[in-house]
Formats: sequence, C-alpha cells, structure tokens
Amino acid sequence: MSKLTPNRQRLLMILAASAIGLLILDSAVRAPLTTAWQSRSAEIARLKKSVTEGRSMVERADRIRSLWAEMQTQAVPNDPAKAEQDLVTAFDRWGRAGSVELGSIKPQWKRGATSRYSLLECRVDATGSLASLSRFLYEVEKSALALRIESIELTARDENGQRLAMGLLITGLRLSPLEGRR
Repeated sequence: MSKLTPNRQRLLMILAASAIGLLILDSAVRAPLTTAWQSRSAEIARLKKSVTEGRSMVERADRIRSLWAEMQTQAVPNDPAKAEQDLVTAFDRWGRAGSVELGSIKPQWKRGATSRYSLLECRVDATGSLASLSRFLYEVEKSALALRIESIELTARDENGQRLAMGLLITGLRLSPLEGRR
C-alpha cells in the first residue's frame, strides 16, 4: 500500500497542477482572445454597415447633388441689404395671404457655427385669429427660402382667445460668412 500512496499523490499533484495550468491558460489566453474576437466582429459589422451606406450614397449621388444645388438657390441672397429686403417683403406677402397684422420685423445677422455660412435671424410680431396665424405659418413653411422656425410664442389678446399675438423667431441661411469684425 505504501507504494501506491506516493504514485497516487504524484497523480493528484499532476492533476492539480494541470487544473491550475488550465485555469491560468483560460484567463491568460482564451478570455483575451474571446474579447478581441468580439470587438473585431463588432468592428466588421460597423464597417459592413458603413460600406453599405457608402454604396447607397454613391448610387444617390446625382440626386443629392441636384438637391444641394436646389438648396443653394433657395438660400437668402449674399447681399445683406437685399436679403433683409427680400425677407421683409416675403413676410408682408405672407401676412396679407393669411390676413395677419404684422407688428414688427427685426432682422439681425448672426455668424454661423463655421465660416462657410451666416444666418439672418428675424423676430416677427404678428396679430390675428388662430386660423389666420396658422395660414401665415403655413405660408412661411411652404416658402422656397431656406428658413427655419426657431420658436413660436402665442398669447391671447382678448378674453375669449379669438385674437392672438404671435412672436416668431425665424432664421434664414446665407451661404457666405458674415462680413465685418472677426
């Protein structure tokens, strides 16, 4: 029996060392490889999606170019005085179309986020019924000019809410930088 015990102990030590070695191998090799495999799989999926979107964009290139050319023609004019005059004239036309009384129109030039464009910010005060103000907003939205409604404020002018005052903040896009001081 004494002869079997050292062999048995040796076998148990070899099994224990093998188990510890496998655990170390698992944590040192398999886990990092699995993590690297998963990150590469995610990167491959992201790249495949990017390639698909790129191919789609290439297929739509002519349409995108024509839309961009159309958008450029709809930007407010580069001459600041003409741009302000065009916008005031448009507001007057839209106000008459919607039977809205325009109180004040205050244009102000702002720098764009980049030097490639500038913005004509315009504060408009108008008064009318809900229907007439809705028509006025519809005319602004369907305009060919590159305008964006930033905010709208409505206030009742009478007890019944039949007469409303509207404060409107609109920005127009000009595809040239703002002149003047830097």
